[in-house]
Amino acid sequence: MNNKQSKELISDPRANADWQDNIQNLHELVPLAKQRLNPNTWGYLTGGSETETALRRNRLAIDELAIRPRMLRDVSAIDSSTSLFGRTLRAPLILAPIGSLESFHPDGAAAVARAAERSEIFMAQSSVSKPELEETAAAAPNAAKIYQLYVKGDKDWVDEQVNRAKNAGFDAFCLTVDVQHYSRRERDIANRFVKPWRATALDDRYLARLNWNDVERFKAKHALPLAIKGIMTVEDAVEAVNLGVEAIWVSNHGGRQLDHTLGSMTVLPEIADAVAGRARIIFDGGVWRGTDVIKAIALGADAVAIGRLTALAIAAGGEESLVRALDLLTDEIMTAMGLMGAPRLDMINADCISPAPATADPRVFSAFPLLDKNTLEGLT
Repeated sequence: MNNKQSKELISDPRANADWQDNIQNLHELVPLAKQRLNPNTWGYLTGGSETETALRRNRLAIDELAIRPRMLRDVSAIDSSTSLFGRTLRAPLILAPIGSLESFHPDGAAAVARAAERSEIFMAQSSVSKPELEETAAAAPNAAKIYQLYVKGDKDWVDEQVNRAKNAGFDAFCLTVDVQHYSRRERDIANRFVKPWRATALDDRYLARLNWNDVERFKAKHALPLAIKGIMTVEDAVEAVNLGVEAIWVSNHGGRQLDHTLGSMTVLPEIADAVAGRARIIFDGGVWRGTDVIKAIALGADAVAIGRLTALAIAAGGEESLVRALDLLTDEIMTAMGLMGAPRLDMINADCISPAPATADPRVFSAFPLLDKNTLEGLT
C-alpha cells in the first residue's frame, strides 16, 4: 500500500459509512464506550495502580513537549507509512496487547486483528485474551501480528507457545517483563473485581523467576523476532540489545504496574540514544492523539502502541468502531505531519520538538478537552 496520495479529510477511510458519519472525533467514542461497559470493566480501562501517579506522568510527559513546525516545505503529499518486522504499515501504529479483551467486546482479539488488517497496521495479542491465537490468526490471516506472552510455565511450555505463534503466522513474539508481581490496582480492588484470567491463573512464580538467561535462551532457540515489553531504563535496553533482541518496547504498562515510575515519554529519548539503531523501538504510555504519536517518533520510536484507545474503541462498537478510531488517529498523524512541514516520518526528529509547560491537569481523558463536565462526571 502506498500512502503518498494527496491528503483529504479523512485520509483513505476504512470504516463503513455509518461510522464515518456518526463519529467525527475520537472523543465521541468515550461516552459510547462507557454506556456499553459495566462499572468493573470501565474501572479496569481507566485505572492505574495505587496512587495512579505513573498513569498521570505518562500523559504529563507527552503534554510537556511542544512541536516546532517548519514552513515552506512541499507537503502536498503525506506519507505516514513505515515498516516493522518485514511488514509495511499504513501508519506507525500497533494495537497494544490487552488482557481480557473479550470483556470489551465478545469477539475480543479476533475483532482487533480484523481491524488491524483493514487498517494495515500491527496488532499484538495478549496471551490472556480470547480467542486462542490460532482463531485470531484465522480471523485475519493477512494482518500483521505480534504474540505477547505472560510466562506461566516452564521452558518447554514457553517453547510450545512460540511454536504455536510461529505456526499461526505471527510476525513476532513479545515477552512482557514488568509483571514480576501483580500490582495493586485499587479501582479493581475497591470494586472487588478480579479479571477472569486472574481468577484462573494466580500462580505468578514463573513471571517472578523470569531473567536475562531466559531471554538469552529464547534468542538461541527461536528465529521469531523478539520484543521485550516493559523496558524503562537504559541499562535494561542495552542488556536486551546485547542479547540480540530485535525490539525494545518502552512502557510502564500504562501506569498499571509499578507506581511512581517516570512517564514513558520521559525515558524514551535516552533509551533510543543508547540503543542507537541496533533494535527497533516501540513506545506506549498515555497516547491518545496523532500529535502524541508524532512526539514519540521525534524522540526515537519506530512504532507507537495504543492500549486504552484500542479498548475504548472496540467497546464502542467492535471492529467497525476500532477501524473508525484508526481512521481518525491516522488522519490526525497526517494532519500534524503536513502542518509541521514533515511529509515523511523520517523527517521527524528531536529538532521538531521542544520542552514546554503542560496546559492541562493530566488525567486519563485529558487529551479530549471537548468532553464536557456532564460527560466527564464519573468517567475517571
